[in-house]
Amino acid sequence: MGGILGFSRSFIQLVMEVKTNTKEKFHVIEVTAPHLSANMTEEFCNLLQQHLQDTPRNIVLNLKDVKIIDEEAAECLVQSQQKFYESGASFVICELHKDVERFLDEMNLLELMNVTPTESEAGDIVQMEEIERELLDEE
Repeated sequence: MGGILGFSRSFIQLVMEVKTNTKEKFHVIEVTAPHLSANMTEEFCNLLQQHLQDTPRNIVLNLKDVKIIDEEAAECLVQSQQKFYESGASFVICELHKDVERFLDEMNLLELMNVTPTESEAGDIVQMEEIERELLDEE
């Protein structure tokens, strides 16, 4: 059943469990829920994809509070990251909990992701990729 203004309850719940902070070259999206579950996956993927229409289009996804991630949500992250890079935008994941990192590695997804230990390093990667894209555009 729909909630307020036709939004589903899970979307409203997800919005309350995500913080967004906009920097000059990227958005930092922080998932504050301890469990990134399968039932949140569609809404979460849509939320990420909406940022491809924004300025800046780059994402740093901070998962420091996520202790458990379901397979569907993990696959969403890989697919979203691929869409960002195909669209000429950056998508860097940071601060993975060791259990989440181990799970992603066991699923052979970790090697497909652009992951850094800290948010600062993720921001540095976005900045470097932006410079690289600007230089390539000049050629």
